[in-house]
Amino acid sequence: ETEVGQLQRLLASMEKDHRDLLARMELGQAELERLQKAEGERAAQQERSSQLEKEVAGLREKIHHLDDMLKSQQRKVRQMIEQLQNSKSVIQAKDAAIQELKERVSYLEAENLEMHDRIEHLIEKQVSRDGSSARARSKSEYVSSKHLPGPKPLPLIRVVET
Repeated sequence: ETEVGQLQRLLASMEKDHRDLLARMELGQAELERLQKAEGERAAQQERSSQLEKEVAGLREKIHHLDDMLKSQQRKVRQMIEQLQNSKSVIQAKDAAIQELKERVSYLEAENLEMHDRIEHLIEKQVSRDGSSARARSKSEYVSSKHLPGPKPLPLIRVVET
């Protein structure tokens, strides 16, 4: 954004120079026409006339060069603005995808907890039906989920030996 600001200041400066040069060129042309109409020493007028013609030609070249530079800088600014807008769009899309994934993870975690509760309930039912709850509890093993790097945590599994 600072580069864009700097480029815009540079563009404004170049446009001011462009206007100044156009004004100088018009003044030079006006003076050249006045000298051509005026009477007096022809040699001095011709010398001044040729000098002004050279100056006008030089100013026209500078104006042409500044026009080219101005157009180039304007293209660069437009490209930078487009890149910024594209980057913002990409970031917004990725933020939306991240939010969606977070919601899915929350949903799956809730489902996982619900499944754990169901499994515990079923195991308690099974143990109470067998009548040997003490023996089943002593032989039951709990395998907890391990935190592995990856998208899904492993579920909590209760293994009961019968």
